Amino acid sequence: MSKLMSKSNLFFSLVISLLLSNNAIANSEAATELSTEPTRQVVDQSNPYQMVRGAAEQTFKRFAREQQAIQDNPNLLKDIVREELMPYINYKYSAFKVIGKHLRKTTDAERRAFVPVFREYLVSSYAQVFTLYDNQAVEFSPERSFAGKKIVAVNTRIIMVGRDNIDVAFKVRLNKKTKQWQAFDMVAEGISLLDSKQAELGSIIRQKGLPYVTELLKSKSTRNIVFKNRAVKDESSTEKNEQQG
Repeated sequence: MSKLMSKSNLFFSLVISLLLSNNAIANSEAATELSTEPTRQVVDQSNPYQMVRGAAEQTFKRFAREQQAIQDNPNLLKDIVREELMPYINYKYSAFKVIGKHLRKTTDAERRAFVPVFREYLVSSYAQVFTLYDNQAVEFSPERSFAGKKIVAVNTRIIMVGRDNIDVAFKVRLNKKTKQWQAFDMVAEGISLLDSKQAELGSIIRQKGLPYVTELLKSKSTRNIVFKNRAVKDESSTEKNEQQG
């Protein structure tokens, strides 16, 4: 099970990086021109399609503009995710979905402690993914009528040269009170990220309880963001110097 979950997490990391790195590259020139302008823009959450596209573009405009600072301190990616992306993600709904059938066995206090930790876990996970880069093109499907719907799948396709394309759907949910849409799941090639996390953490919740999982995710979310290509390069350089010495 652990090996399967590891492969699943790796697959989703690849999909997210392919999908979003295209926006980073496409907006890098524009971001440079706007380097002296305010970065924060309000993304339209009354339209699920515009919300998904707008949140991604806004996140990576800032990412491109602060690229040098990020290279010096990769943990800045966490700040960007918190400020630019998380306002458009319904992390509380996602957290409760991950708890799933074990919800009734948890207390209100345990759930209240778990939700903000799960949010930071998502922040750290997305931030680490953003260290990956590729140049694949992304197609957004045309808008469809969403009148009267509570959940909508915003479909995209990652164009893979020489390989099968990857179909990705962002599932977004309408908040009844605010009338705003927020994303809560990503489905890549029929595999749900939320379902994968539920399967990964559900058995641990059942065996050791929600407080244990809360502490586990808290530990994971505090890890430093690392550019793995650079880490491998630095390690190779160190080994080479030791051999020469």
